[in-house]
Amino acid sequence: MKSAVLSEQGNGGRWLGFGPCLRILPRVMATAPAPFSVSPPSAPGLSAVPAPLHEPGTRLLVGLLLVAALVPRLGVFFVNENLFGDAVVRTELAERWFRAPHLITAYGDGAYQFGPLHMYLVGAALSVFDREVAGRVVSLLFGVLSVVPLFALTRRLFGWRAGVVAGLSFAAWGMHMQFSTTACSEAVSLFFMLATFAFYAEGVDENRFLPLFQAALMLNLACALRYDAWMYMPLLTLALCFSSEDKVVSLTRAVGFGLACLPFPLLWMQGNELMHGNPFFPVMAVEDFHRNWVKSSMGSGPTVLWRLQQLTFWPGIALLTLSPLVALLGMAGMVRAWRSRPDTRWLVAAAVIPAAYFTFRAAVLLTFVPLGRFTVTQVALVPVFVAFGFAGLVGTRGGPGLRKALAGVTALVAVAAPVAMGVYTFRADGPLQTTLRPISPTSTNPVALMQVARFLKTEVAAKGGAAALDIDPNYLDLQLAFFSGLPEERLARVRWDTFRQRLREARPEVLVRFDGGTLAKDAGVKLEGRSLVLDGVAYQELEGFTAPMHVYRRQP
Repeated sequence: MKSAVLSEQGNGGRWLGFGPCLRILPRVMATAPAPFSVSPPSAPGLSAVPAPLHEPGTRLLVGLLLVAALVPRLGVFFVNENLFGDAVVRTELAERWFRAPHLITAYGDGAYQFGPLHMYLVGAALSVFDREVAGRVVSLLFGVLSVVPLFALTRRLFGWRAGVVAGLSFAAWGMHMQFSTTACSEAVSLFFMLATFAFYAEGVDENRFLPLFQAALMLNLACALRYDAWMYMPLLTLALCFSSEDKVVSLTRAVGFGLACLPFPLLWMQGNELMHGNPFFPVMAVEDFHRNWVKSSMGSGPTVLWRLQQLTFWPGIALLTLSPLVALLGMAGMVRAWRSRPDTRWLVAAAVIPAAYFTFRAAVLLTFVPLGRFTVTQVALVPVFVAFGFAGLVGTRGGPGLRKALAGVTALVAVAAPVAMGVYTFRADGPLQTTLRPISPTSTNPVALMQVARFLKTEVAAKGGAAALDIDPNYLDLQLAFFSGLPEERLARVRWDTFRQRLREARPEVLVRFDGGTLAKDAGVKLEGRSLVLDGVAYQELEGFTAPMHVYRRQP
């Protein structure tokens, strides 16, 4: 992988298939004219970055942006693995649904803390693709298509040039490449959120309710995927109250949109009320998990450093994953848009308010642990403002040379940053690589784990055997079970309450123990050196595997 990337670096700058971005983006940004010296237009839908007389065809632009988004994601699709975002658990739950399709009505009905729509989509894909690929194909499809509503939203607010810049910035977004090539739900959810924003902007701009109804439909689907989308129902509804000088119009829009947002949330709350006695049962379960996670993450030490880290988390993720210059230009564009474009303030608020809310919970209340994937909707809105920020920064401060230089450097860094991070974290298990891997374009499991998984697949699964798996404190046993190729009936997993039953039925000939796991503490286990006895059955440790995993074979 490294050699392939390096060869592309030395081959005309075509990093991860982004040669076209390096050529197009500087020209698009550098030719954005300086801000008008005349008063701004009163109509909210007019472009703040004026377009030339002859705008290229929309289909052509969208087609080029789709290719720009697809090429790098295909480049990492064939080397990435399911790891973060509960991708493995989501796939296994989708398999259960696929074997017994039904309408999921509550937390305990098969979705647990995940959205039911993702179970349906991955389950449908399992009818065509292998379990290791199905969820990733779903993410790839929606991840690439996300550039379409992003372009439509940006074009409406700031013009087609800004739309192209936003689309290319999005195409080079390293963290989204990982989301688009693993079976997590972020890429799918983001598509529906961007579609929500695009329809919402159309409805407000053209003073029509049909696009607002379509926005509410998209938001319902996003809410059926991830719970963090739920906060956008009251936020966007409230924003409509200030969308027109005519208060009757504003309130009518807000009431209609708010009511149209309610079908899925009400049905889901009703299902959880009937099954669990609490309409907010899934949310409460997630809240409790995060409170316990905060306690275990901080330990007993001082909280000052923890709080400071959370304060900078959202902007830090934008700077690291979008690249520093793209993120800074986008943030500058947000500030400028808030001051000079009142019609775009709702979109700025849609990015800033959720980030501020989660930051407050993480840094002040200590009830939330932020992850890079939790920032996806807010960070995805930063590219919308990149061209507007660029025009405000250099429009009156330099000639074409300065603009071209800044645009070229921005494009170069936007492509180089994800390439460097992807190469650095690819199949590498150092402390820094492990820290960066959740936001890297490449998603690979620990090398030692995949070695054991390959052994189980070739020496156990392929020969009709069975295996017993210990619990790993870092959930690596979930990854190992998934990639082992063993069906559930031939896996005795300490994590499930069927462990002893599966031991009796499957009689596993191979056992995997984790350092710090649960198996060594089991009353039925006796561990002496390289020998292990489980319920009277003797196992001997095999050579050639690396801690924290120990592989044992049953003795005759």
